[in-house]
Formats: sequence, C-alpha cells, structure tokens
Amino acid sequence: MAVSASVLVGLPALYFLTGYGCGADEDRLAEVMAAETVLDGAPEGARREDRYQECDDDDRFVVVAAQYRYDGSSGAALRHYGEAARADGWRPRDGAGSGTAPSCFAKSLGGTTAYLHVEGPEHGLLHVSLVADAAKSQWC
Repeated sequence: MAVSASVLVGLPALYFLTGYGCGADEDRLAEVMAAETVLDGAPEGARREDRYQECDDDDRFVVVAAQYRYDGSSGAALRHYGEAARADGWRPRDGAGSGTAPSCFAKSLGGTTAYLHVEGPEHGLLHVSLVADAAKSQWC
C-alpha cells in the first residue's frame, strides 16, 4: 500500500517539479516573438495602452501582445495590420478572397508557427497579439 501511495503521489509531484509549466524554451520563444516589429506599428491615431507577454503554464503557449486606444474603424485597423504583416513576412490565414481584410496571419518563428491576430476595436481598444507554442497548435 505504501508503494502504491508513493507512486500515486510521487509521480504527479515529480511531473510538477520537472515538466509542468513554462520554462526556458518558452522564454526563448517569447523573446523571438517580442522582437517582431508588427506589434510596434499602430494605425494612425492609435496610442499604445499596454504591451505584455505571458505563458500559460498548463498548455505552455506563449502570448506577446499590445493593446491600443483607438477610435478608428475595424476595417482601417485590419488594412493597416494586413499591410504591415505582409511586409514582415506574415501570411494571411482568413479573409483571403472574401473581400474582407484578414484578421489573422501566420509566420514561422522560433521553430514553430506563430499567429498574429487583430481584434477590435471594441470599446475604443484595439488588441494585437502573437500566440505560439512548441506543440505547433493552430490558433486561427
């Protein structure tokens, strides 16, 4: 019984101590993502409110994002980021051929595929984020 208890308690504890959560690989990916200039170029009239990066410990996906105060239209924001993204090697993931500007782009970064997503503006805030993980998940 003691052996069973140590296995039931010990293995999860070992996992949490050695394999759970974000680590050096995610830190390196975040550095690569943070260097992408597309997050720094806002549409005319926008001013940056926040820029942050985080990592989800459960799934180990990395987010690097910027939030802008912006009173312009969604279409203008999408056109701005569409031009900036394409100029920096990002590929459109949606809206192709539908007459609307894409809100999501993909690019190979840090050994995986990163996704650039533009949301808003909603309540005067425009949110631009890069998301990626080592598992090569698809985000849009």
